Amino acid sequence: MARYVLAIDQGTTSSRALLVDADYRISGIAQHEFKQHFPNSGWVEHDPEEIWETSLAAARTAVANAGGGRNIVGIGISNQRETTVIWERATGRAIYNAIVWQDRRTADQCEALSVAGHGETVRERTGLVLDPYFSATKIAWILDHVAGARQRAENGELAFGTIDSFLLWRLTGGRQHATDITNASRTALLDIRTGKWSDELLAIFNVPRALLPEVKDNACDFGSTDPEIFGGPIRIGGMAGDQQAATIGQACFKPGMLKSTYGTGCFAVLNTGATCIASRNRLLSTVAYQLDGVRTYALEGSIFIAGAAVQWLRDGLKIIAHASDSGPMAAAADANQDVTLVPAFVGLGAPYWDPDCRGALFGLTRNTGPNELARAALQSVCLQTYDLLQAMRGDCPEVSGAVLRADGGMAACNWTMQRLADILDIPVDRPTALETTALGAAYLAGLQAGFYPAPEEFATRWALDRRFEPQMEAPERQRIIARWHDAVRRTLSNGGAMPM
Repeated sequence: MARYVLAIDQGTTSSRALLVDADYRISGIAQHEFKQHFPNSGWVEHDPEEIWETSLAAARTAVANAGGGRNIVGIGISNQRETTVIWERATGRAIYNAIVWQDRRTADQCEALSVAGHGETVRERTGLVLDPYFSATKIAWILDHVAGARQRAENGELAFGTIDSFLLWRLTGGRQHATDITNASRTALLDIRTGKWSDELLAIFNVPRALLPEVKDNACDFGSTDPEIFGGPIRIGGMAGDQQAATIGQACFKPGMLKSTYGTGCFAVLNTGATCIASRNRLLSTVAYQLDGVRTYALEGSIFIAGAAVQWLRDGLKIIAHASDSGPMAAAADANQDVTLVPAFVGLGAPYWDPDCRGALFGLTRNTGPNELARAALQSVCLQTYDLLQAMRGDCPEVSGAVLRADGGMAACNWTMQRLADILDIPVDRPTALETTALGAAYLAGLQAGFYPAPEEFATRWALDRRFEPQMEAPERQRIIARWHDAVRRTLSNGGAMPM
């Protein structure tokens, strides 16, 4: 029988399980979407039980397709980062819904911490900015809004985790409370230079240490699944936050390599090697991965709305039936109309970090129709990526000649990839394997199991599907970018003060 690694890819809108064989080929995918909850303006929640049930159902389907657990050499987990769950150690039940990374409810708390002078400390220790995006203020919010939760946390009755940690707890029957260093680095509680939880940060955010999981390498022994789940125990050997997993899946192992993943949001990650660069341009310093105790760092730019803009076209405006419709519609748009979408539905991420602004459309005319809106939505993703690349160039001038490796669902759209190359004015490479997040998680588990080779050999197997070369004339590019920055300036909640 063939042998596989099982990758559980728990995302913002669906839970998936993929089988990856010895040649890094994806042999099967099981996927289940789940409900998004929006209880207040700017609030985004998930039901942790639905996350678990959809992840379990997808994983069981994949295991069955592999011919049973005996043919699975290991499990790797990738997950939506920063999303926060607190559960009872005794029962494994969450005490509140998962607060999603997109959630903005703690903006006032972040502002208060900034006014109190904690912003620079957070930046120095964590590489992050004070923003509702990260887990720390979400933890504090749950403890302060669920009756008795703070006292129970201090008593050691509760456990915190990002989704990787929550799934690990459930998969191991509560025997493992751990996370990997990439997910830990996104909580705003980890000192990324020491790789340890920081007592100073715990005090700033008022988070009890008793809540926290153990921090481990990305490829290591995370325990075994409860035998009842898959009919026998399976080793769990790899975990990484989705964007770090995609960085690994894209084989960006050398300093200066750049990837961008286009899923619900967009996340551009630049490998900076052993150097943790403190961004001067409001990017994030983060851990790219840690293997055998050796940390590799990265600069990251985070965009909250990418594929979610296409979902808005489909589910909100109902002008497309399928996400794949957006590319042909954008190609058919009226070239004489300049419609610009600033997709700040949950605020703007890097480099603006404005949680209070909201989305806006500019340039509408009586002739504006679905095609022009589709083009505006797809182009907004390219323009947000441009802002990230400019910020990276400011921090690392050597990235100017880089090639961008693009992946994620939107990378399948030729129109979007060509427009991305045109706006960035650099080549964009699309790999043959777009499922790079799952591939990265699978690689980590396979590496731990001895099923896959060292990173250098894995990198030789990266394969190009298509390179998109810039074709747009410079004046047109500059005009589109200028209109974009004017639209952003009008949208920002701070009166239009631009960070760059």
